[in-house]
Amino acid sequence: SLSDANIIFLESPAGVGFSYSNITSDYKVNGDIRTARDSYTFLVSWLARFPEYKTRDFFIAGESYAGHYIPQLAQAILYNNQHANQTIINLRGIAMGNALIDLETMMKGTVDFYWTHALMPDEIYHGLTSSYNFASLNSSDKVCLEFIDQGDAAAGNIYSYDIYAPLCNSSSKFNTVSTFDPCSENYIETYLNNPRVQEALHANVTGLPYPWQSCSGEINRNWKDKPQTVLPIIQELMAEGIRIWVYSGDTDGALPVTCTRYAVKKLGTPVRTAWYPWYTQGEVGGYAVGYQNLTFVTVRGAGHFVPSYQPARALVLFSSFINGTLPPPA
Repeated sequence: SLSDANIIFLESPAGVGFSYSNITSDYKVNGDIRTARDSYTFLVSWLARFPEYKTRDFFIAGESYAGHYIPQLAQAILYNNQHANQTIINLRGIAMGNALIDLETMMKGTVDFYWTHALMPDEIYHGLTSSYNFASLNSSDKVCLEFIDQGDAAAGNIYSYDIYAPLCNSSSKFNTVSTFDPCSENYIETYLNNPRVQEALHANVTGLPYPWQSCSGEINRNWKDKPQTVLPIIQELMAEGIRIWVYSGDTDGALPVTCTRYAVKKLGTPVRTAWYPWYTQGEVGGYAVGYQNLTFVTVRGAGHFVPSYQPARALVLFSSFINGTLPPPA
């Protein structure tokens, strides 16, 4: 809704979407630190070009790996507000959806979600939970990671971003309660690689390292740095009074709602408003808990990309976040 906020959609780091760098080696050195630095530089430059927005309240929102990007960018903004001779950015809040926040709770939360949703057999679940300490898990623990891969394989060919959705090109793709077309990703990729569309968008495709794609394996393979957890940064932001929302579509199997719940529990912040169902259009839109300096919200029937699956519920969520109110209890 235009009455809620003006929105900037930022593609980062360089090489994502239609973003590019004039220095081709930049595509080989992307990482968390560089992404936060470049995103901050963009914001300062954007506000210099559009100074009428300098005094506005500023919020950051995103999903998935933005669980890293958002708190890191927020931290950079707060630091530079205090220590750099730069434009003051009036950061008021951040919102992260189905976010990668903490490796330990991501692994434990995903395993528990798969088992409790009948996607993993007992023997693999009990083998993982009895034999491995997720707190000390790292990429070199090949035996445990192979066990986890077996758990993924046991779930079969499902769309992990929405465990109840049909597959693209499935004969049953329209016999579903979801209004989200499972082939949307295919349509978008075809559309954004159409030269006429690229011309209309003024995309500089000559500077791109590869055609437009929804997820770049090249960038992932060349990623230089990422911490196992950003919970300390989130705690730092909480202490500074930044409004923090973490929300989860509850049918996402890629970064399930259990991951978010475990991460919030790890923060140990006290509850102010106990768990309750929130409503929109006469239906339960999800569930919410108000913590001290943090709000946790679920979105019922939404997969990994909450606004795509439940746009009406997502709008209520977004408006509540911007306005600093909990989602409506009735």
